[in-house]
Amino acid sequence: MGCGGNKAVRTSGWMDVHLNNEVMNPDIIDRKLFDWMISFRRDLHKFPELSWSEFRTSRKIESTLNRWGIHNHRMSETGIVADIPGPEDVPIVALRADIDALPILEETGAPFSSHHPGVMHACGHDGHTTMLLAAGRILSKQNDLPAPVRLIFQPAEEQGTGAKAMIDDGVLENVAMIFGGHLDRHFPTGTLAVTPGIVNAATDAFIIKITSSGGHAGKPHETVDAVVVGSLMVMALQTIVSREIDPAFPAVVSIGKFSAGTVGNAIAGQAQLEGTIRTQDMEIRDHFKEAINRIANSVGKLHGANVEITFNSGTPILRNHPKMSKLAREAAIRVVGEKNIKRVSPASMGGEDFSYYMEEIPGCYIRMGSGFEDRMNYPAHSSKFDFNEDAMKYGTAWLCEMAFEAGKYLTKSEDTNVAVV
Repeated sequence: MGCGGNKAVRTSGWMDVHLNNEVMNPDIIDRKLFDWMISFRRDLHKFPELSWSEFRTSRKIESTLNRWGIHNHRMSETGIVADIPGPEDVPIVALRADIDALPILEETGAPFSSHHPGVMHACGHDGHTTMLLAAGRILSKQNDLPAPVRLIFQPAEEQGTGAKAMIDDGVLENVAMIFGGHLDRHFPTGTLAVTPGIVNAATDAFIIKITSSGGHAGKPHETVDAVVVGSLMVMALQTIVSREIDPAFPAVVSIGKFSAGTVGNAIAGQAQLEGTIRTQDMEIRDHFKEAINRIANSVGKLHGANVEITFNSGTPILRNHPKMSKLAREAAIRVVGEKNIKRVSPASMGGEDFSYYMEEIPGCYIRMGSGFEDRMNYPAHSSKFDFNEDAMKYGTAWLCEMAFEAGKYLTKSEDTNVAVV
C-alpha cells in the first residue's frame, strides 16, 4: 500500500511509510525530498507575489509538476490544477493550497527575505504550496490510490476571491470532498489541530460615506462637521456588540480606516469610514447589517448629514463537516499520534476563502503546528512572521494520508456520486 497502507513501503526514495495503526516516523519525508522542499519554499519566499499577480509562482508550480510527469492545467489565470489518476468509478478527493502573498514590507532578516519590497509571504502560503507539491510527488508514485486526487493551487486567498473564481471555472467538477490546512504558530511543530464545526468567521466589509456642509473652522455654527458625525458613528457602532449581540456568540465590528478633511483650519464636509464585520452565526451576520444601517443613518439624521452605506459580502463561515473532520483526525493520528492532536478553540475571527468550497461539497480545514521552541513566534500578517520549516514534513504527510483516508471512505460508501454525504 501507499501513504495510507498497512505495511512498510519505500516509494522511490521519497518517503518511508510505517503503518499498521502506528504513528508515522517524524522523518517520514525522505531527506532528499525535504531538502528540495526547503529550497523551493525559500525561493517562493524570496519572490512573493500579490493576489492575482502570482505569475512566477504559477510558472514554478507548472514546471515542477511537468518535470514530475503530473498532468496539470491553468485555471482562473494564475491558478494551477493537477490531477493524479485513480479508479475511474470513484469521485475525486481534492487537496488545496493557497499561493499568494501580502502587501507587507518584510523585516525578518532571514537570508531568503523578500526581494520584492513591500510584498511578503507573511502568512505561510509559500509553505502551503510547497507541501501540496511534495504530496503530489509522493501520491503520483503510488499505484494503489483508492480515489483520484486533485491538487488545487489557488490564487488570491488574501483577497478572499480566489476560491470562488476557481469554483466558477469548474475546479470542483467530479470532486466529492476537499481538504486543506494552514500553518499555525499557535501550535507546536509536530502537532495537528483538527476541529469539527466552525473554525473561521464570516467576513464582511462596509463603507460609510458622510456628506455635510463643511466650512471655516472659526465658524462651526455655520457647518455640519463630518469628522464629528463620523466620530460619533465609530463609538455608536461599538454598542452593537456590547448591547445587541448575545455575549455567548463571538462577534466583532471594527473601523480600520477613517478619512476626512484636507487642512487643519477647515471643517470637513465629507468623511468616509471603512470597516469589517466578523461573525460566526448567520442571524448575527444579518443583524449586524441592519444595525449598522440603523445607527449610521440615525447619527447622520441627528446632525443633519447625508449618509450612504455600502456592504461588500466577504468569505462565509468556515464550518468543518463532522464526517470529514473524523476522517481528517484519523489521518492526523497516523502522522503525529493521538496525543499530538489539538483543537482550534475558540474559533478564529479571521476569514478563509476555503469556506466557499465547503458551501459546495463537504470538507475539513485543519491547522498545522509550526511554532518555534527557541525563538519568538510572530503572528501571521506580521512583517516578522516566519514558521518552523520542520512543520512541512507533518503537513505533507497529512495531505498524503488524507488522500488515502478519504479515498477509502469513498470506495466503501454506497453512494459514490459527487454528493456523498
